[in-house]
Amino acid sequence: LGDPTGVLARFFGVLVEDAGQALRGSFIVSPQGEIKAYEIHDMGIGRDANELLRKVQAAQYVAEHGGEVCPAKWKPGSKTLKPGIDLVGKI
Repeated sequence: LGDPTGVLARFFGVLVEDAGQALRGSFIVSPQGEIKAYEIHDMGIGRDANELLRKVQAAQYVAEHGGEVCPAKWKPGSKTLKPGIDLVGKI
């Protein structure tokens, strides 16, 4: 996504004004405008597109299946969890 004027970088708080560059930020935003996940890296640290896609898929799944959560490393088709006291200390 291009942001030549820095409007988005400023909005998300990733613009380094002195350098005129933006940190590497990934933001998952719901259709309602809520930030569901974000990750900000220094300019020299790359991101993993596959992991970002997995997070988007998890956010979509959770939005469609209320009461379920996606554990770490969840992928589409994998088991989800139902939060509860019985999970405390087991995951």
